[in-house]
Amino acid sequence: MSTEVAVYDLDRTLTDTGSWAHVIRFWLRHEAPWRVLLLPIVALGGVAYGLGLMSRGGIKSWAHRWLIGPRVAQARMAAAAARFADEFVAAHALAPARAAMAADAAAGRRVVIASASHGFYVRAIAARLGVADVVATEAVRDGDWLLSRLDGENCYGAAKRAALARWLAGAGLAQQGQVGAVVHFTSDHHSDLPCFELALASGGTVLCANPSANLAALAAERGWPVVQWGRIRGSLLERA
Repeated sequence: MSTEVAVYDLDRTLTDTGSWAHVIRFWLRHEAPWRVLLLPIVALGGVAYGLGLMSRGGIKSWAHRWLIGPRVAQARMAAAAARFADEFVAAHALAPARAAMAADAAAGRRVVIASASHGFYVRAIAARLGVADVVATEAVRDGDWLLSRLDGENCYGAAKRAALARWLAGAGLAQQGQVGAVVHFTSDHHSDLPCFELALASGGTVLCANPSANLAALAAERGWPVVQWGRIRGSLLERA
């Protein structure tokens, strides 16, 4: 019998808003208020991103560099991430999404959160949602320090599918490039099309939760199921 894996996107799928801007605000409020003075520098990076001169991963590192810091002690970041996750999950986790994950776990599926957001706080959020397995964008670690540079690609689009495939292989659920588990994938955004396709290729199912306009159109075209788990809000610094 094949192992079944239920993979969920995080931002706007399990929550009613994106998380990155909330992390930045939390850090500025509790850890480094003086860095608010550097917002104009971050805005310049936003202009560069809007003009196509900086990648999605590049603007993430840029904002991290100036608003969180180029290097932060890992212990300090872990403590801050834990406090942030307590607040964020209490305020923004969607009850129907939590129920869906609980149902998957009760059915014997291994639950995974796969997110383009940073692993250093996604793991803290996942822990509060009862999820142990996380695939996310990673920052470089240098000894006891967390750096602002990305360790590999931003976990978005095709890069998320590749990261998920690596996780499956590392968990013993894929061999010779073939997925050995049945993967069920849930997300709100059309950028996750590669992961939807991975799930279907594995014999699994897909679910479009709180879908973006583009994903809703894609779901209608392909006959994919759609659910609305709550009212979704936009967030500063995030497009998806």
